[in-house]
Formats: sequence, structure tokens, C-alpha cells
Amino acid sequence: MAQQHTFEHWQSLAASLKPEGRAYINGRYVDAVGGDTFDTVSPIDNRVLARVASCQEADVNVAVDAARDSFNRGVWSELPPAKRKAVLLKWAELIEANADELALLETLDMGKPIGDSRSVDVNATVRALSWTAEAVDKLYDEIAPTPHDQLGMITREPVGVVAAIVPWNFPMIMAAWKFAPALAMGNSFILKPSEKSPLTALRLAQLATEAGIPDGVFNVLPGFGHTAGKALALHMDVDTLAFTGSTAIAKQLMIYAGESNMKRVWTEAGGKSANIVFADADLDAAAAGAAAGICFNAGEVCTAGSRLLVEDSVADEFMEKVRALVAKWRPGHPLDPNTNVGAIVDNAQMERVLDFIQIGQKEGANMTVGGQQVMPVEGGLFVEPTVFENVNNDMTIAREEIFGPVLSVIRFSDEDDALKIANDSIYGLAAGLWTNNLSRAHRVARKLRAGSVWVNEYDLGDMTAPFGGYKQSGNGRDKSLHAFDKYSEIKATWFKL
Repeated sequence: MAQQHTFEHWQSLAASLKPEGRAYINGRYVDAVGGDTFDTVSPIDNRVLARVASCQEADVNVAVDAARDSFNRGVWSELPPAKRKAVLLKWAELIEANADELALLETLDMGKPIGDSRSVDVNATVRALSWTAEAVDKLYDEIAPTPHDQLGMITREPVGVVAAIVPWNFPMIMAAWKFAPALAMGNSFILKPSEKSPLTALRLAQLATEAGIPDGVFNVLPGFGHTAGKALALHMDVDTLAFTGSTAIAKQLMIYAGESNMKRVWTEAGGKSANIVFADADLDAAAAGAAAGICFNAGEVCTAGSRLLVEDSVADEFMEKVRALVAKWRPGHPLDPNTNVGAIVDNAQMERVLDFIQIGQKEGANMTVGGQQVMPVEGGLFVEPTVFENVNNDMTIAREEIFGPVLSVIRFSDEDDALKIANDSIYGLAAGLWTNNLSRAHRVARKLRAGSVWVNEYDLGDMTAPFGGYKQSGNGRDKSLHAFDKYSEIKATWFKL
């Protein structure tokens, strides 16, 4: 349970914080080989938080060599699963013990409300690590059904060196979904955090060493996608690359894999998720879910319910409720525990959101809530949650992932119409539906082309369920026991007795 601190407490803690900006390679902090750095700037008030190592190809080579050496020496890969579990559980304990610092780094670096960083991001990171650690010594290999004079064994082995490129919207959680199963399987790991939010990853690395992760097994390379990210994707000695981010970058990484060593590439890419409200739903609950589905984390969520599909017969009544609820999600100072909408991560992303708001107006959608840049903190990057009504599914704001608090409301006539609209997207990451008809709930959930479907709720789940998408939302799955498949080789060994 996260301790509730005051606004003044968080401000005081922020004033004394001195973030680490160097890369973490082979168990220690190091400057980039070429000495290059970049500033990480807080979107809250435009303050420079740290000068961060800008890793290039030379740094990638050093980190991959360290990871390969640690893997080949077996200092982690050959440990009994129960011993790896103990170290990972210790790491989870250390993350919990340093929860306030990590939450503050997350909020200062990318702008989310401190209440969310502390109660959602830190807790979910701890859960991902501890749940996965507990699972690793409970995964059994298989014996094939063979004749009496033969023995066929099917075993999982670690793939070797795993690299992960993760986004800025949930920096710790997205990283943990990848490093937890990769490390639990015995791989060595290189994390490339977003240049927009590198600070928590660098602190997690130090805690990993304190927990007992051997040198070279967990490395962090801050830097840009076109330098460090590209070098990892093209490296001939990286065995697996895991990625969360845009569909365009996911496609490019798959090309790089083909141009190099055919490394496995697992991608969780974009989304334009449909949140469907039928006339027989609990409209109050659905309205609350619709508002939270686009306003939480300032809409910077890959599964955001950015397309709200509402049945014609209740649309007027329902949208009155939605407008009133969205208006209660107000940008405020992210260090204030009462704030529910924080800053947009950087100026480029804020301009992207504002551009889409202009496009929606030009295309004829009716903007009924928000739509303005606001400044609850001087120098900060904040946009009001925005609602567009009278949207059709061919409009730009209904087709493209905005990654901001912008809701497109589309009316439908019946169940078939709702499914046609919902599935008419290049994406298939998630969807929601609201109905009190049990048969309809099962029927529609089956027909939605999405990796996650929520019924009478939106964007819930835990580590026990897999997460990933259909279509151009990516491949593979994070979370659950299915995540181990991404970081394993399956070997068949046959004996003649």
C-alpha cells in the first residue's frame, strides 16, 4: 500500500534529488565511450533533470560483449532456477523499498501524476518481477510419447543476449514486462529506455546489482532510437529484440533483424482501441470507464479507449454523462497527490496532440470538451482532455494513434454496425464493451479482433493474463506464462535406449 505524502513532501524530495545519468554496463555506471550526452528535461516545468549519456554503436558493442560474456560464463544462465528466483525477489523488495524515489523520478521525467507513479507504476513493476520470479521454478519441461526403447525430451533454454527498447509512457512497467521473464529464463539483458524517460531504468540497474544480479547480466544504455536502438537491432550478437512503441518503428526493427542475424523481434506496437457502449449497459459505469479510458496517463496509453462507440438510442443521454466526467479530469501539478492529469512528455508530443485537435476541427468533428493547451505550472506542457463528437470512422482522428487525451465519439445503429466500425482499423491491440446482455458480451468479445477485450470495465488485468495485439499492433505476448516463450529456445533431444 503506497504511503500518502503531501504536495510539499514531494516538492522537498524533488529539490534534493540528484538523478544518475550515466549508462550502466557490466555492473557499474560509465560515461558514453564518445563522451556524448543529452539533457533530460522535465515536462512539468522545463527544468533540466540530468545530463544523460548518449550511447552510440561503440557503447552497444561494449554492452553486448559484457552480456555475451556473462551468459557464456554461466554466472546467471546456469544458476538453478530457484536461485535466480531468490535474486529477482530480492530485487523486487529493493524496488519497493525505494518506491518513493522511483515514483518521483518517473513523474519528474515524463510528467505523470505522482499518485499514479507511486500506486500504479511502482507497484506494477514490483508485481511483474515478483510474479515472474515465483513462476520460474514451476515451469516443467516435457517428455514426448515414445516407443519403449526411445526417450524424447523437450526442454526450454535461454536464447542468450536479449535487448529491449521500451517507451516513455510507462517506463518501469514496460521494461519489467520484458526484463522479468528474460532474466528469469537465464538470459543476459540490455535495456534501451526512451531518451524521454531514462532515469528510472538507470536507478533500477543499480538496485539489480545490489540484489545480486551478476555483472554484465543487466545493462542499461540510454540514448536515441536512431543511434543506440538501431545499433542493437542490427547487432549480430543480439539474439532477441523486444520492443514496445509505434507501429512504424516496429516495422523498421523487423527490417533490421532481416538485414542482420534474423534475431527474433517481438513487438507491441500501436493501438486505436474501440470502447463500445450498448444501450442496455450500465450507463453511469460505462461513462466513468470511457472518461478514464482516455484521460488516464493523459491519454499516453497504447490501449487508450480513443474511439468511443455509442449506440444511437442512448447516445445523447450517455454523452451528457461522459462530458461531465471528462471535465473533472483536469491538468494540474504532477507532484500534487490530488492531480489526475499530468504533463505531456515533451514539446514534440504536445504539438502532435494539438495538431490532431486542429485536424479534428477541420474535418468537421464537433469538439464539445477541452481542446486547449493550459499551464497549471509555468513552463509546463499540459493539454486539456478533449472530446470530439459526430466523428465518423474515416476521419484522421479516428484512424491514427494520437497518444494524447483526445476522444473520438462514433455512433452506431446495432451490434453488426458496432463490430464493423470497431474492427475497421489497422490496429488490434485492445477493445472494450459494455452490456448487461451476457450472450451479447460473449458474442461481441469473440468477434472483436483485438488481443485484449474488457467487458463492463476498461484497461484492467494483471500479470496472470497475456498482453499483446492482433494485426499491426504487433506480435508475441508480454505478461503471464506465455511471455517465457519470447525468451526461450525449444530443444528436442532424442535418445535411443
